[in-house]
Amino acid sequence: MKRCLYIVLMWISIMPGVTNVNAQTTYCNPVNIDYGYCPIPNFTTWGKHRATADPVIVNYKGDYYLFSTNQWGYWWSPDLLNWHFVSRKFLKSFHHVYDELCAPAVWVMGDTLLVFGSTYTSDFPIWMSTNPKGNEWKEAIDSLQIGGWDPDFFADDDGRLYMYNGSSNRYPLYGVEMDRTTFQPKGTRKEMYLLEPDKYGWQRFGEYQDNTFLDPFIEGAWMTKHHGKYYLQYGAPGTEFSGYADGVVVSDHPLGPFTPQAHNPVSYKPGGYARGAGHGSTFQDNEGYWWHVSTMVIAVKNSFERRIGYWPAGFDKDDIMYCNTVFGDYPHYVSRGSREAADSAGFSNAGFTGWMLLNYNKPVAVSSVLGGYLPNNAVDENIKTYWSAATGNKGEWIQTDLGNICRVNAVQVNYADQDAPFMGKQTDIYHQYILWYSTDGKHWKVLADKSRQKKDVPHDYIELSQPVQARYIKMENIHMPGGKFALSGLRVFGHGNGALPDTVKDFLVLRTEKDKRSAWIKWSPADNAYAYNIYTGIAPDKLYSCIMVHNNNDYYYKGMDKDRPYYFCIEAINENGVSARTAVMKVD
Repeated sequence: MKRCLYIVLMWISIMPGVTNVNAQTTYCNPVNIDYGYCPIPNFTTWGKHRATADPVIVNYKGDYYLFSTNQWGYWWSPDLLNWHFVSRKFLKSFHHVYDELCAPAVWVMGDTLLVFGSTYTSDFPIWMSTNPKGNEWKEAIDSLQIGGWDPDFFADDDGRLYMYNGSSNRYPLYGVEMDRTTFQPKGTRKEMYLLEPDKYGWQRFGEYQDNTFLDPFIEGAWMTKHHGKYYLQYGAPGTEFSGYADGVVVSDHPLGPFTPQAHNPVSYKPGGYARGAGHGSTFQDNEGYWWHVSTMVIAVKNSFERRIGYWPAGFDKDDIMYCNTVFGDYPHYVSRGSREAADSAGFSNAGFTGWMLLNYNKPVAVSSVLGGYLPNNAVDENIKTYWSAATGNKGEWIQTDLGNICRVNAVQVNYADQDAPFMGKQTDIYHQYILWYSTDGKHWKVLADKSRQKKDVPHDYIELSQPVQARYIKMENIHMPGGKFALSGLRVFGHGNGALPDTVKDFLVLRTEKDKRSAWIKWSPADNAYAYNIYTGIAPDKLYSCIMVHNNNDYYYKGMDKDRPYYFCIEAINENGVSARTAVMKVD
């Protein structure tokens, strides 16, 4: 059968075409940057792989600087779309650790950008630069005596400086005021916040929030000030899990006392293709809009195999902090329009393009298969599974059938690390391929020609300058950096030419009397839907958490505050768009 498909593809008429790639105005998570490979031998025994986490983005002099764990450098971008890597190691030869800036703290103080990496020792420097784009750095101090894991430095607008840190399933986050000249602490660290999993269901450890194996971790402090209030964010309960999220506690003072915000977690993405939204940072763009960047989980070749995603964020009229992860791994516009329109729309105006996934679980043909890495793994909306060709050679290919002729606006190519040969950051590797499209599977045109690019694009995203009508999309490999040609997701976005899905019927939320942190959510399946968005929140106008569920009609939700009523509704999703939402339901 494979030979027949290959022969057919050899003799079909290949129509001439041109690359149809737009000057990018949209993005699609995971962020497409040249992630370094894990540098730690003990973490690569199941296979060498890319990995990073714990991202910080700061706006410095109108450009955006992205630092994250173990990347041997950092990125900068003028627009949150095009990222440029700057190669640099901040640790010194006598440190003798693999963690080249693990979970770094990055902050702006005056006209200076400063960086400090996680450490429990007292010999790590704080670095400073007024030209980070040019890779010009010097030591602000040669060692920070108090150290700190998962640190965050916050420069308040009154001229005072604070440090927060902590990563533990026994101890809380800590905070202390620092001298902004000597970087020495003023007094001793104070306890800021410790997890309360007996009250807040989402803080329970494990993929299913059952606290099996370990107690939950609190980590990844980040401070944001808004309208005179201090929002101390933290990651929990474990970076390995889909429910990894950022919570927030609020105070009128940078060192507390802090009270958990009514809406929690503030950054949450337990469903969809790429999951997780914990241990990150919040920043403003050049138009004043808020964003939240955080860690997304893969956890296949190692529990700490991770990526980065970012989402629109903000504060509502009641100063409730939120993050919008609705369709959080679908294409979004980076610009959110006028401030007036955004302020009036609030949570709903998050830049979603409305381009739907067109090839979920649709038929796939391939040039070859390696073992059990089956073709449909590339279209099952699960970043943990992937298809692999038998080789990484030029000419290996994969073809996805959309089922009907659709309007195609964008394609995301997510490579998987099958037999990758690398450890640590690589700066001279690249991917090359050609995307083709066809309405009949016989006559083909070029959709995007990346056969000459010299970029490392592990999550390449192609926004078309003009949409095309197509039923088939084919990707032909030209060059792999190493290993096999393997994809965890060949994702095609646009619009089908059919009807919207039906409104969901018989939506039920069964909250247990035994444990108010948990509920069993059920609904009647819609025949013309491939997924559902469940919205929940603390009020009918504050449904700030969203869970995308594929190919199922129930969900065990274990993320509630046991002492608070919650509100729920649901919408159905297919290639043509989304249904009307159900009426909002209150559940005590």
